[in-house]
Amino acid sequence: MSVLARPLRAFRRPPDLAVDAALALAVLLAQLAPFTTMHGPWSAALYAPVLGSSLPLLLRRRLPVTAMVAVLVSVPLYDLVGGGPSQPIWYGWLVAVYTVADRSPHRDRLLALAVTAASTLLVVRPGSVDTAVRGAAIWLAAYALGRAAALRRQRAADLEERAVRLERERRLEAERAAERERTRIARDMHDVLAHAVSLMVVQAESGPLVVRSDPDRAEAAFDAIAASGRDAMGQLRRMLGLLKDDDGPRDAQPSLARLPELAGRVRETGLPVSLSVDGVPLPEPPSAPAPAGAAARLATLRPDVDAAAYRIVQEALTNAVKHAGADRVDVALAWEGDVLRVTVTDDGRGPGRAGGGGRGLVGVRERAAACGGDASFGPAPGGRGARVEARLPAGADT
Repeated sequence: MSVLARPLRAFRRPPDLAVDAALALAVLLAQLAPFTTMHGPWSAALYAPVLGSSLPLLLRRRLPVTAMVAVLVSVPLYDLVGGGPSQPIWYGWLVAVYTVADRSPHRDRLLALAVTAASTLLVVRPGSVDTAVRGAAIWLAAYALGRAAALRRQRAADLEERAVRLERERRLEAERAAERERTRIARDMHDVLAHAVSLMVVQAESGPLVVRSDPDRAEAAFDAIAASGRDAMGQLRRMLGLLKDDDGPRDAQPSLARLPELAGRVRETGLPVSLSVDGVPLPEPPSAPAPAGAAARLATLRPDVDAAAYRIVQEALTNAVKHAGADRVDVALAWEGDVLRVTVTDDGRGPGRAGGGGRGLVGVRERAAACGGDASFGPAPGGRGARVEARLPAGADT
């Protein structure tokens, strides 16, 4: 049920006091009507039980048991005064019994049943058993209708509460999904910008040296800076495009199929990078494409695992370029059953002495955990350099 439906429904429903006043008036008029066709005088005292069996209905919602007792006292009083038209004076009693069954707690309902049953037995005259049985059947029917109304109202309230709870849970889940998406986009932007800017800074810092020592390579260095910037801008545009069009294709998600391209950009900074899949080296562009077997293994990865593995390698290469002072980086992908092991090893200063990179390495752990894997960092074998290792689920998407 929507948030607007409840106030609109309440607006359409008449106020409770107006309903009770109309009901009390209807009972009063029904019990006064026989007096208009009666011939002969009657005692004005008869108006007391007639009013007493109708006016208490104004309090039936707030004080249902009190209203029922007041009406119940008025019924035998009508017969005690006598001289009035023969009429069913218990209209108000039926309404009061219905209200107690509908509005009162269990103990009050039992009290109402006991009082009503006792009153029925007390007013039974000899030879009028059939009338008493019919009367009992009528007030039992009123009681049953009251219980049915209470159960129906409780069921409607339960459904409304459930709808409100589901709506609240839906909003919370939407907020959590939006938070996860913001985190993912922030992490992607960090990876893209940190990687691109790191490459550009390294290339720009080496530019003056290249100009003096090897002028022919200077143009290539500046081209590499421009290429890194263009690639970063392209990825950012695709991310922003996803923000504008949530139903658009997720082409901003990176893939391990682009790993040779990533390694190529790092090589342009002068840092050698080797790639291997299950121990088989991948050729460097512009050589032949990756072996068909390696491409087939990569194609079996879930999209989220594929993207996480790419970003983990990207962050490890960025740290090697920025902080490690490495002469070489080795990237290895290996399948161990249903697990993809991603290992990036450099021969730089090692994790204890390399500055910075803390936030990026935290992002590596978060990316691995997000797709059901884990990541670890430590010194490379032999004690020189650092190693980033992630273990990710490698089963096909289900």
